Amino acid sequence: MTRGAKDTGKRVKTAKGRTASQVRWLERQLNDPYVKQAKADGYRSRAAYKLIELDEKFGLLKGAKRVVDLGIAPGGWAQVVRQKAPKAEVVGIDLLPVEPLEGVTIFEMDFMADEAPAMLADALGGPPDLVISDMAANTVGHKQTDHLRTMGLVEAAAWFAADNLAPGGAFVAKVLAGGTDTDLLALLKKHFTTVKHAKPPASRKGSSEWYVIAQGFKG
Repeated sequence: MTRGAKDTGKRVKTAKGRTASQVRWLERQLNDPYVKQAKADGYRSRAAYKLIELDEKFGLLKGAKRVVDLGIAPGGWAQVVRQKAPKAEVVGIDLLPVEPLEGVTIFEMDFMADEAPAMLADALGGPPDLVISDMAANTVGHKQTDHLRTMGLVEAAAWFAADNLAPGGAFVAKVLAGGTDTDLLALLKKHFTTVKHAKPPASRKGSSEWYVIAQGFKG
C-alpha cells in the first residue's frame, strides 16, 4: 500500500534504539486485528485464534478430557481449551514462567526432562487424549538453523505424544513452511490414523508457520 489518504495503518513514531525488524514487528502488532481482538476478548495472545480456528475445522476439543499444552507460555491456547472444554483437566509446561491460569496446572520445566511425563500424567489423573504445541525455538537469524531448531522441538513433541497419548488421542503442533520432514511424517503416520496440515486464517500470511494435526492415536 502506498502512503496516502487510504493508508490508515499506524506507524511506530520513533525507531530510536530499535532494529528494523523490531520496528516492523511493532507496526504489525499495532495494525493486527487479531491482536486488538485478543485484548478485547481477554486472551493472552493472538495465537488463541489459531487454536480456535483449528478446533472449528478438526474438532480437536470436542470430548477432550485430559489436555497437555507443551510450551504453554503465555497461555493463550490453554485459555481456549478451558473455554471450549471446561470439564477437561489441563496441564501446561514451559521453561518460561507463566502467570497462573484458573483451572490449569502449570509446571515450569523442560517437557523433555525424564520426570516430566509422569508429573503431567499425575496432574491430569491419567494419560492425555490431546497434546497441543505452539512452540518455536528462539531464532538466531539463520534461516536453516532456525528451521532445524524448531523442527527439532516439533519432533520431540511428537515423540512425547506417541509415548504418552491415550488411544484415539490427537496431537497438534506448529511446523514451518514445507510441513513435517520425512522422518517426522513417518512417525506420525505410524501412530495416527490421519495426519493433515493446515494454516489457520489467524496465522499471518507472510509467516512460514503451518500446523500439523494428527488424529486417531493408534498407540
